[in-house]
Amino acid sequence: MMKTTCIHAVSVGVLVASATAADWPQYLGPNRNSTSPEKGILRSWPDGGPQVLWKVSVGRGFGGPVVKDGKVYLLDRDDAVGESLRCLDLVSGKELWVFRYDAPGTVMFPGSRSVPTVDGQHVYSCGHNGDLYCIDLDTHRPVWHANVWTDFGGKPGGATEGGFQRGAREPGGFPIWAITQNPLIYGDLLLVASQAPEAGVVAYDKLTGKVKWKTPSLGYVGYVSPAIVRVDGQDQVVMVTPSTNPFRRSSPDENVLGKVVGHEPASGKLLWEYDRWNCHISVASAVDAGENRILVVGGYELGATMIKVEKKADGQYGATELFTTEEFGDQTKPPLLHKGHFYAQYGTNNRRDGLVCMSLDGKIMWKTRRSPDFNKGSMILVDGLILATDGGKSLYLVDPNPTEFKLVASAALLSESSADGGGIAARVGGSTQNWAPLALSDGKLLLRDQSELKCVKVAK
Repeated sequence: MMKTTCIHAVSVGVLVASATAADWPQYLGPNRNSTSPEKGILRSWPDGGPQVLWKVSVGRGFGGPVVKDGKVYLLDRDDAVGESLRCLDLVSGKELWVFRYDAPGTVMFPGSRSVPTVDGQHVYSCGHNGDLYCIDLDTHRPVWHANVWTDFGGKPGGATEGGFQRGAREPGGFPIWAITQNPLIYGDLLLVASQAPEAGVVAYDKLTGKVKWKTPSLGYVGYVSPAIVRVDGQDQVVMVTPSTNPFRRSSPDENVLGKVVGHEPASGKLLWEYDRWNCHISVASAVDAGENRILVVGGYELGATMIKVEKKADGQYGATELFTTEEFGDQTKPPLLHKGHFYAQYGTNNRRDGLVCMSLDGKIMWKTRRSPDFNKGSMILVDGLILATDGGKSLYLVDPNPTEFKLVASAALLSESSADGGGIAARVGGSTQNWAPLALSDGKLLLRDQSELKCVKVAK
C-alpha cells in the first residue's frame, strides 16, 4: 500500500522560464478564462504538425497540468493505489520530484480528475477522493491536508459494483464520478466546492488550512469548481449546482432544478440566487460575460443560460434570466469569450454540434457539427487564435471568426486509450476520451491523452 511519502529527485540545474513567458498556474490559465497573454504563436505548422519536444508516461485520467516558473505540476493517479503530485521540468520533461499518497478507488471513467493550483511557495491539489493538499515547493512536503468531502459529512468512496464505485442516491453518498475540484486562490483564501451534506462552497486559509467560512449545502452534487465574477465592479464567488438526475432520482416525483448562486468572497454570505438551471450533470464553471452577465453551460441536455445580476432598490441583489438555449453548450469546460462571441465544444451523448459560435445575445453563428467533430476537448485563446484539442486525437489551430469556421492547421498528436474504462465508459465516451484541460507557457503547449503528457512547440 502506498503511504504518504515524498520522493526527492536527484539534484538538477534550475531552468528558469524566459522573461516573456507567461505562467499557467491554475485551471484555465492566469485569469481562469482559457486565455493566454503570450505572443508569437505559429501561424502555420510543418507537415506532421508542430514539434513534440518531449513526452512522459502518465496514468489514466482527465486531470490537466499547470506551469509556474518553468516547472510543470500534474496530479497523476493509479486507481489501485493512490495519487501522485508530480513536478516536471518544462524544457526537458524530466521529473524533479513527486509527492504520493494513498487514495484507492475506481469510478466510471476512471483516473485523475483535477488540475492543481500554484500560488507563492505552494502547490494545491484536490484529489479523486476529496483529499486537499497544500505542498511546500521547497520541501515537497505537506503544509496542511483536509478532505473536502468526508470532513463535511460525505461518505467515503471505496465500495465497488461491477468493478467501479456507484454513486449512492442517499445524501452524502460518494459522487458517481468522484470528486472533481480545481482549487481557486482568492487573496488569502483557497476556495473549493465541497458539495457534501454539511457544506457547499468552502473557504480555507491558504497557508494553514483553517476553514474561514463555508456555506450550507447548495443542492445536488455536481462537478463544478467555483468562479470569480465581477458584479458592479466587485468580485463575487459564483457556484453552479445541477438539477435532479432523472436516472438517479430517489423518488418518481423528484424534480428539482439546479442553481446559480453568488456569494461574498470575504464571508461567504449569499448575495443572490437563480434557481432555474436545468442540467443534471454540471461540470463547467460560470463565465463572466461582462456587464453583470453570467453564462452557465452544460451538456445534459439543456445547453446554456445567460443571467444578469443587478442590485434592486432595497440594496439586495437579484438575478434575471436573459435567455436560455439548447443550441449552445459545453459538457466539460466553460466557453471562450472573444470579441463579443462565445466558442464552445458542444458534444453530449445525444448531440454532436462540434465547435459552436454564439453571440452575447444567444444567436448561433455557426456549428461545425462533425466536420470537424469537437467533443469535450480543451481550448486556449492566444495571440488572436484558438488552440483546441477535439476530445479525440487531433490538435487544431483555429482563427476565431463569427461569420464562419476558419481552420488554420490541424495535426493528429494524441492516441487512443488502451483501457476500456469499465465497459460502459467506453461505449458512452468513445475510445479516446482525451478531455483534459490544456496548459501553455513559453510557447510550449502541454496536452495529454490517456497514457502520455506531451509538450509541443506552438510558438516561434
